[in-house]
Amino acid sequence: MYIEPFKVEIWMNEWETRCAHNLAETCVASITIDELLRISGRNDSDLSALLPMKMTYGAIEGSERLRTAISALYHDMPVERITVTHGTIAANMLVHKTLVSRGDRVISIVPTYQQHHSIPTSIGADMQVLPLRAEDGFLPDLDQLRALALPGTKLIALTNPNNPTGALIERPMLEEIAQIARDVGAYVLCDEVYRGTGQEGDGMGPSIVDVYEKGIATASVSKAFSLAGLRVGWIAAPTEVTEQVLIQRDHDTISVGMINDHFAAMALENREKILARSRSITRGNLEILDAWVATQPRVDWVKPRAGTTAMLHLDIPISSRDFCVNLVEETGVMLTPGDAFDMEGYVRIGFANDPAILQDGLAMLGAYLQTRFG
Repeated sequence: MYIEPFKVEIWMNEWETRCAHNLAETCVASITIDELLRISGRNDSDLSALLPMKMTYGAIEGSERLRTAISALYHDMPVERITVTHGTIAANMLVHKTLVSRGDRVISIVPTYQQHHSIPTSIGADMQVLPLRAEDGFLPDLDQLRALALPGTKLIALTNPNNPTGALIERPMLEEIAQIARDVGAYVLCDEVYRGTGQEGDGMGPSIVDVYEKGIATASVSKAFSLAGLRVGWIAAPTEVTEQVLIQRDHDTISVGMINDHFAAMALENREKILARSRSITRGNLEILDAWVATQPRVDWVKPRAGTTAMLHLDIPISSRDFCVNLVEETGVMLTPGDAFDMEGYVRIGFANDPAILQDGLAMLGAYLQTRFG
């Protein structure tokens, strides 16, 4: 089976261990196990609880403890409808493999995480894309969505908050999308890995599973919870989808690691403290980035309302890839070229890392733009 190369992952794999200032990072600054213990009101002596843990497969769908902690992220999501996966990337793959067959109509917004159009395309779906535009704040045009959503459409795929733009679909628009899907009998898959990073209020934003009876949410502890190294994600879905997901999952997962499950549960049981930390970082850093953009004559943007990344539009006479390669080779500052998202003329910047790294990287980026392009 042919599948398109994953452009953003190829870029990250090539450069993220070779840069000095990683402004391409998408996770809120990662925490250590020691920090997780302290956030949870524990200390290193609590690690002794792991010593008698037998290294079996453990609970196949994920432990009851972990799935209970996940269920608390939603208004009414029983643990039986939650499946634990190896990160959001596996969650998304499982949903697409479960629901999509050759010839099925699938609609995905773009730009988005590439899985949501590359996987259905590889299956032979009738893949339709809904372009997001800067003039719309990178929010979907619902009239275009209605035109694409023919009767019998199998799946509409979203990322909310959006990767890479940071746009946020709020509840009224999400309800309209749900009604469009309901009218044609479609499921809505919402990749919510950045949920919890909103710039206002508690930062959570709505989940599709709290809005639509055929909504499916995927997420993980990687981005907002700063624990990408655990590789723990999940699917929250209707019962009939969960049952079919488990059939697919048996072929490629069996279970996540018991130690990973243990620490992920600990994090989600203390979600308010971890998300408060994440909000402090993302909101403070976005102010830094906003102030920097205001000083840059060759940069404009749609300011994100959530997430950890933004798309910067550059007024420069070279391609986004050439710019990013030259930038990292000459300064050590890493961004992600817009062509990884089919957005030539843009670069993606991550703003959820250590504030000092962001400030130093932006200073170098600004100086580079001034020196090279005036």
